[in-house]
Amino acid sequence: MLDVQRSSKGSTAQPEIVRSLHAPHVSLHYNLPRVVSTWRHLHGKLAAESSQPAKPDISNTTANLVSNAGISNADDDEKASEALSRVIDKTDFASMEVLGQFNLGFIVVRQRKTLEGPAAYAMDDLFIIDQHAADEKYNFETLQQTTVIQSQKLLRPRPLEVTAADELLAFENLDVLKKNGFEINADGDAPPGQGRQLQLIAQPVSKGTVFDMRVDLEELIHLMEDRPRGEMVRCSKARSMFASRACRKSVMVGMPLTRNQMATVVQHMGTMDQPWNCPHGRPTMRHLTDIAHYAAPSKSVNWAAFGSTST
Repeated sequence: MLDVQRSSKGSTAQPEIVRSLHAPHVSLHYNLPRVVSTWRHLHGKLAAESSQPAKPDISNTTANLVSNAGISNADDDEKASEALSRVIDKTDFASMEVLGQFNLGFIVVRQRKTLEGPAAYAMDDLFIIDQHAADEKYNFETLQQTTVIQSQKLLRPRPLEVTAADELLAFENLDVLKKNGFEINADGDAPPGQGRQLQLIAQPVSKGTVFDMRVDLEELIHLMEDRPRGEMVRCSKARSMFASRACRKSVMVGMPLTRNQMATVVQHMGTMDQPWNCPHGRPTMRHLTDIAHYAAPSKSVNWAAFGSTST
């Protein structure tokens, strides 16, 4: 019996296997030119694919997150911050999916996005957020930017004994100094650099914190050197005071949170200047696992098209 098939062009295709009804012999016809043509076609496709830009190694990205920003790294915050900042932008916190609360102290979130580059690829990872540390950092930075420290008037003005350069910095940031409790009177007619152009008329006061007119004021002026004009700076005593206040008013460990409360904590991280650790140094966020490869579709071979030379 002989099975004959017709090709797509209408011509009769020669059978590759011929079987006789009465004889047990089988004849196999080997078409060498067709095999050569097929392999040349496949080799050309492989060469074209290899010339495309290589996709980033997702396994390396995951390994970097696990080793540097995983839950096992609780000490090297610099490496963790660098690893997290490479894959998470501040705008990403608004789109993170809150999965739930763990042990009444941590928020588990899922981050899915496409990382742009020469060859974009999908990211699908789980992260764990310390609810107290994250909320504390948000409250701390809010206090840093908005708090106006009370001041107390001096009995008589006190000339500032600073260099001409520091005097100019103080003059350009009078509003910043006032929010820190240092009220300064500027005498535009006095010659600069002689301690008579700027005079201190009030100093900061706060319950539980004693400020020093010389040490704390000099620290503030020193911090202004590398900052844009008018940018808020705080001395170390003020930062310590704000850290204590932020800690007391933040979400505590052991406090159950609703889904909306958890989402608020996560979204606030996108408004922070430095979201990766609290003012006391505790990490706010760590990487749990990469789940992208769990749902990745398996590749299959199209054996039906193996012998086709069409593009």
